[in-house]
Amino acid sequence: MEKDLLRLVLPEKLLDHFTITEVKEVLDNATKKMCYHILLEEHNKIPEGYNEQEYESKGFYPAKTVQDFPIRGKAVFLIITRRRWRHKERKEEVIHSDYTFIAEGSRITKELSDFLKDTGRYARGHDK
Repeated sequence: MEKDLLRLVLPEKLLDHFTITEVKEVLDNATKKMCYHILLEEHNKIPEGYNEQEYESKGFYPAKTVQDFPIRGKAVFLIITRRRWRHKERKEEVIHSDYTFIAEGSRITKELSDFLKDTGRYARGHDK
């Protein structure tokens, strides 16, 4: 039930790939207003197209912060931790998943980017 509710407010398909590890309300030092931090950790599932017998999970990349839609008038920041996998024999070969729900070249979700650009399913005149 809770996961279904979170699917309504978080970017589409986010919870298919990530687990929420913590949700906290914090004071944003820049704005001096309260905001939400939602910490997410990528599932331990090797990217499609790779043989799971050849790779092993080798920790995480540094977390990235992505701004999402506000909830109840408070800014929301998704703090996303992505996994990396290393080839068991060719140790220098490292792979990771590629996610298209984050707008390329920005630090906000694609959905928020579409809303701000007034494109896609959030275009004016189509939300009624």
